Amino acid sequence: MNKNAVFVLDTNKKPCNPVHPAVARKLLTEGKAAVFRRYPFTIILKEESKDEVKELRVKIDPGAKRTGLAVVSDSNIVWCAELEHRGFQIRDKLNHRRTQRCNRRNRKTRYRQPRFFNRKRPKGWLPPSLMSRVYNIESWVKKLCRLARITAISQELVRFDMQKIVNPEINGIEYQKGELFGYEVREYLLEKFNRTCVYCNTKEGFFNLDHFYPKSKGGSDRVSNLVLSCVECNQKKDNQLPADFLSDRPLL
Repeated sequence: MNKNAVFVLDTNKKPCNPVHPAVARKLLTEGKAAVFRRYPFTIILKEESKDEVKELRVKIDPGAKRTGLAVVSDSNIVWCAELEHRGFQIRDKLNHRRTQRCNRRNRKTRYRQPRFFNRKRPKGWLPPSLMSRVYNIESWVKKLCRLARITAISQELVRFDMQKIVNPEINGIEYQKGELFGYEVREYLLEKFNRTCVYCNTKEGFFNLDHFYPKSKGGSDRVSNLVLSCVECNQKKDNQLPADFLSDRPLL
C-alpha cells in the first residue's frame, strides 16, 4: 500500500495539492513549511503557492463497526483511513443506565417516577448509537474538505439479499416463508389423518398435502381445506372437484 500523502495549506490556510511525504520532509527541513496538524499530517507553507489546485473526491465505505475513508484523484489514492465507531459502546452504556434507573425505581428510593407520555421523538430521529456514527463520518468529511480541495463525495451503498444467497430461485411471497414454513401444518395433518391417505386409505409411501377443493376452483389455503394424500392419488385427482374424483369411490 502506498503511503498517505501529506496535506498542504497555503499562508491563508487554503488547501493546496497534497504532496509525497518525502517532499513534505524536504519543505520542513528547508524551513519553507511548518507542521500544522499531526493527524492527518498537514503542513502549512510560509510562502504563497502558485500551483493549480487539483480537484479531489472523498469516497466513503460505511460499516457498523468501522468506516473506510479515502481521498482519491483521477489516477490514484491520495489518502485513506479507517474510522472505528463507538456505536456498540453507546448502546451498551444506555442499556446499563436503563437497568440502573429501573432498579432504583424498584427499590423505592428517592428518584423520579418513570415517564411514558411526555417524550416525543423529533422528525428524523435516529438512535444515539447510529447518530454517533453519522456525526463521526460527518466531522471527518468536513475536516478533509478543509485540508484538500474536495469537489465530490461518493458513498458505497450495498444491499445483501441473504435469502437470495442461500436460495437463488426465491421469489415473491417466498421471502415471507422460513425454512420451517408448513412444518407444523404437515405434522398436524399427519396426526389428524393418522398417516393415512384420505382417498385410498393407504399408509405406505410418501404423502402430499392436497387441497380438497382445488385452488383453481375457489379453494383456499386454510388448514380445513388441506388433506393428506398419497402421491398417486394426488396426481390422479389433479384439479378435479371432490365430487368428480370420488364419484366411484367412498370418502374415507
